[in-house]
Amino acid sequence: MEQFIAKDFNGAPFQLFGIHHLVALGIILLINVALLWRGKQIPQRWRMPLRITLAVILVVDEALWHLWNWYIGAWTVQTMLPLHLCSLLVFLSAIMLINGNMAIYEFIYFLGIGGAMQAILTPDAGPYGFPHFRFFQVFVSHGAIVTAGVFMTAVEGYRPYPKSILHVAVIGNLYMAFVAVVNWLLGSNYLFIAHKPETA
Repeated sequence: MEQFIAKDFNGAPFQLFGIHHLVALGIILLINVALLWRGKQIPQRWRMPLRITLAVILVVDEALWHLWNWYIGAWTVQTMLPLHLCSLLVFLSAIMLINGNMAIYEFIYFLGIGGAMQAILTPDAGPYGFPHFRFFQVFVSHGAIVTAGVFMTAVEGYRPYPKSILHVAVIGNLYMAFVAVVNWLLGSNYLFIAHKPETA
């Protein structure tokens, strides 16, 4: 258990497209292909419980991520506020799943699915390979964002409007401007708009 949450992990480091990475990708792929293929057959009475369950998974996973960073002494306002895109999308996805907000769906559809898929393909897991907490946290978080968008599209029948991409572009740029001000005030690098991440 100690190694599961250790800052200095003694296990094997994360290996890009190694066996554990491929298994995680396969599980996420299977879940979402199943939703795309048979999602409409999910009975109406099961849909909201499934949405709430997925929302809880998203929020609990993010909360555990913050708790772990606090535990290892890595939590700071410069790095851990939920201002990075995927952290923001975790909470937006949870809200969308619970209340079906169409405006949020537009962001999940255009930014969440693609952004989270990129994070799954090239995750920032650092030295933390399977079975460390960080390994699971990365794939649960980003996989659930993808699944939230796919669920609302394939199961609930949501679709973006032609003007949706304009909404996302305008509000997305306003959000980036807001985060730029936060970065200036805190000396942070949220959204990586001050400079490239150290791992890049």
